Amino acid sequence: MTEKDNYTASNEIIELYLNNKAIYEEGCPEFMNTARHRSFEKFQYHGIPSRKNESYKYTDLRPVFQNDFQVLPRYVNHSVDLHSIFRCNVPQLNTHLVLLINGWYYRKNQKIDQLPDGVIVGSLNQIANEHPQLIDNYYNQLAGESSDPIANLNTTLAKDGLFFFIPDNTIIEKPVQIINLMFSPSNTFANQRNLFIIGKNSEATVVLCDHTLNHNYYILNNVSECYLNSDARFNFCTIQNQHNGAVNLTHFFSSLSTNSQLNTNALILNGGLVRNTHNIVLNSEHAQANLHGLALADENQHVDNSVVVEHRFPNGTSNQRYKYILDEQSSGSFTGQIHVFPDAQKTEAYQKNNNILLSDQAEMNTKPLLIIHADDVRCSHGATVGIIDEDALFYLRTRGIGEEEARLMILYAFADEIIAEINVPVLRERMEELVDKRLRGELSPCQRCALTCAHEPLSRSS
Repeated sequence: MTEKDNYTASNEIIELYLNNKAIYEEGCPEFMNTARHRSFEKFQYHGIPSRKNESYKYTDLRPVFQNDFQVLPRYVNHSVDLHSIFRCNVPQLNTHLVLLINGWYYRKNQKIDQLPDGVIVGSLNQIANEHPQLIDNYYNQLAGESSDPIANLNTTLAKDGLFFFIPDNTIIEKPVQIINLMFSPSNTFANQRNLFIIGKNSEATVVLCDHTLNHNYYILNNVSECYLNSDARFNFCTIQNQHNGAVNLTHFFSSLSTNSQLNTNALILNGGLVRNTHNIVLNSEHAQANLHGLALADENQHVDNSVVVEHRFPNGTSNQRYKYILDEQSSGSFTGQIHVFPDAQKTEAYQKNNNILLSDQAEMNTKPLLIIHADDVRCSHGATVGIIDEDALFYLRTRGIGEEEARLMILYAFADEIIAEINVPVLRERMEELVDKRLRGELSPCQRCALTCAHEPLSRSS
């Protein structure tokens, strides 16, 4: 592997795109390629962000792109039996199952039966070509406004991902579970694009599980755009579990209409470098966004959550609650912004970030921010960074509980406030068990999520 600085790495990516521009454009409708060209110009101007970029002040991406890796501008055929390579560790979890590999929708996915009429779950690329009218008015409308170079890079290089559409007045009873795999015989940089459209007065739950199947070096750059129409309700839970040689960069953009409600849960159980960016816009009155996150990190892992919530109309509500437990030489960062626009009177917006450091080497940076341009609002924010509460520890020990068990009880209670927000009961119970084991050091990296590898190799053909 060769060492590169940010300038060299940026230029290599730019050259890679220019040399393969025709391949990236092939098989994509004109509106996707138009967005691709515009985003490439932005990335070409900014390049890979360094710490000088305020948004990446606490997350150094310089080492991420210094390694050599391949990209996959065309679909690579895999022969996969999802039920043979995975055994579900949540036997009671009854879901509609979808597989994506290296940023591409798996073409041999079994058709999902028993979905309500009009619901579409499939390949973004395929549906963009077959039914462009479903996607054209939504694709890159939110992400295209971003100045984030990594989001721009995704639009430049991504060709496929998941398309999820629910028509008006429709409820999907069972959760849709997306198994998002990284698997390749060599180091790989994948760019995945997802689009969620939730119709009026409709409701759905999606559980997305990020996972790696071997120990090659992986970078996953994943951008999702999510549109909630009036009175819609969408629950989006992500479980991030990748090995320490993996990098997971995600962007979640969402627009909320009148009386709609978005609930997100980001559970980071393992990963070398994880950065989650949420950009949420409350675009009508009485919209509500509830954003929760829990990060458990040790060794040299780094976890960064960056959240921006924009209240643009009156009577909106938002809640942000993120917690970290950091051990050994791990590091974390949280940047949370609440932006209340002048017309957004009667806004209620709350933000809280609490962190526990279990070692002297662990490091946490937290930066809450309020930008308020309206005068009739209720907004608050707060952040804490500390060690285990010694008074609580003393209280438990006076009740005959050993010191180590008392510490675990305090940590578990700290984490459970976030886990309790998961709206799928059997998944919530299983995550409680896994977090408990994680805190006790009883889990191997491959067990740190609701799914467990069966360790059977994927067969690959070109």
